[in-house]
Amino acid sequence: MIECVVNISEGRRHDVIDAIASTAGRDLLDVHVDPDHHRSVLTTVGETAVRRITEAAVERVDLGGHQGAHPRIGVVDVVPFVALDPTPFAEAVAARDRYARWAADELGVPCFLYGPERSLPDVRRGAFTTLRPDVGPSLAHPTAGAIAVGARGVLVAYNLWLAEPDLDLARRIARDIRGPAIRALGLAVGPEVQVSMNLIDPARVGPADVYARVAAEATIARTELVGLVPRAVVDAVDPSDRERLDLALDRTIESRIAAQTEI
Repeated sequence: MIECVVNISEGRRHDVIDAIASTAGRDLLDVHVDPDHHRSVLTTVGETAVRRITEAAVERVDLGGHQGAHPRIGVVDVVPFVALDPTPFAEAVAARDRYARWAADELGVPCFLYGPERSLPDVRRGAFTTLRPDVGPSLAHPTAGAIAVGARGVLVAYNLWLAEPDLDLARRIARDIRGPAIRALGLAVGPEVQVSMNLIDPARVGPADVYARVAAEATIARTELVGLVPRAVVDAVDPSDRERLDLALDRTIESRIAAQTEI
């Protein structure tokens, strides 16, 4: 089974978000909306829903004038394909490549690929400067920008909000904890600050681990799981700590897929 976690650059107009999400039908597992990041994360399964979401987002959202805390290169900013066990990783790469060719041919949106070739941070740093699109036009779409299309393993998107709105501290913490298993940024989000992370090897470094590392440097006001999490990550956390870490069994990929099959 292929999971797709579609990141769109719209987090404030709920009517638009609802209209875009509705196109996914039963293949939609989760929607996470963040008005400060001006971003929504839609978790889907298969290859059809992501194309419907992309068409709807490109039709309804204009990147011009977009302002939000999260970096972005397009209306449909990031589209990672994830091969869930026991699906081979090669199938995620193939799904990625099919989607990128479709987005370029049908919508005229250039696509930058990440995965085996390069990382998502590489794409963010180099898009339209040191990197040319892998598929599609050489220039950004006038309203939709470009898409970073990836193939990756399961990761956990996780935010820790600091009690004190000290952006320099958040950036220093992000820099200190960043490594092979953790991608981190210190971001100003409205009047608050957060350490925003992607835990790219959550079996080795999970939410409890990064919470402890950040808490050693600053007081944490609250935690935020973005999207869904593998069941194994929740099982690895003591049940008494799950609420504090914003983890719950109904926020797992497995529980949402099971609920979908029961409909």
